[in-house]
Amino acid sequence: MLKRIEEFGTCIEITGFKNVKIRNAGEFLDKISKEKPSGVEVQFFDANFVATWEHLYFAALNALTSFGNEENISKSLAMETLLYAAAERQIAKATKMVGVKPVTRNVAVVIFGRESRKIRSVLSIISKNLDGQSDETVLELSKEKSAAIQKAFNVSRTELRTIMEKNNVDKAVVDLVVERMALLSTQR
Repeated sequence: MLKRIEEFGTCIEITGFKNVKIRNAGEFLDKISKEKPSGVEVQFFDANFVATWEHLYFAALNALTSFGNEENISKSLAMETLLYAAAERQIAKATKMVGVKPVTRNVAVVIFGRESRKIRSVLSIISKNLDGQSDETVLELSKEKSAAIQKAFNVSRTELRTIMEKNNVDKAVVDLVVERMALLSTQR
């Protein structure tokens, strides 16, 4: 799903892949980095800890805002997005929480760029190099995935009950994750 964020003159692509097998994450990332055109940044996530496309959209938006306000924690937009997605200030903790690991089988991807054609080009490069199938459904919540996200983000039952509307646990989980990301920008 390609979205244009006019305020920042940037486009972001948020998508997913299933049945992925990344044998060596370092080699894979190096290969993508070498093949992608300039002016495009890419970040990969373990989709099992992504609370829908909204989670990554707001992580990207927070990252863009932090760079725009010169309040960024990291040196790259991609890494800043990872930090926000994990609602974490430390890269090692964020990577451990929502980053791609050797056991990751479902991958979410965020691609930043000013030109949609360059983003499509990078998506094609990723598809060619990633051993898996393009599938945005990996971004959706299941009961098991929701439980894993609640645990990873320390979401309590009390918090869920407090903001839950019409017994919609999924919406409450997404809202609480987005809230944790927003709180990250207030921690200095």
